[in-house]
Amino acid sequence: MTGNVIGLTALALGWRRSIWTWPAQFLSGLILFAAFAPHLTGSAGKQVVVMAVAGWGWWQWTRGRGQAQDGSIAVRFATWPERGLMLAVAALGTVAVALLFTAYPTLSWDPWPDAYIFVGTLVAMYAQARGMVEFWFAWLLVDLVGVPLNFANGYAFSGFVYVIYGALVLWGMRDWWLRSRTTTALEGAAA
Repeated sequence: MTGNVIGLTALALGWRRSIWTWPAQFLSGLILFAAFAPHLTGSAGKQVVVMAVAGWGWWQWTRGRGQAQDGSIAVRFATWPERGLMLAVAALGTVAVALLFTAYPTLSWDPWPDAYIFVGTLVAMYAQARGMVEFWFAWLLVDLVGVPLNFANGYAFSGFVYVIYGALVLWGMRDWWLRSRTTTALEGAAA
């Protein structure tokens, strides 16, 4: 429960483009790792990857700090080649991870949806680290599978957390969308 609540906090901080979103994501992963390690080694292993991506995201944001006029992280829409790459990585990654989970059943209790959620999370974190509005779309796609999957398997608290994630994602998406349009308009304005 604590790891999921901190994960929600990390998402809210991401919406605000706060550099603290990354340490919060790392801490959430660390707590979930500790919770999963004794009995769900596959879930614990996934948290190690999430923590590594959170560290990379923090590094990305600290390098790019001050890109926007207000001193925050600049946000933008991905280019078509970037979108294509993210979709290809998401599709191929989901297949590869699902096959791994199928080959080693102790890594996942539901290989295909679990692989989809895991890879989708990594794609979302990558897009967030790059300041792409598509980060929010990736989270929505994760929620579409995560909410019913958790409720169907008796994980009501996690399912409820995913519902809250969904609401935060919609608000965050609107904010980043509007900010990306403002940034584009300001960049194109005559001096």
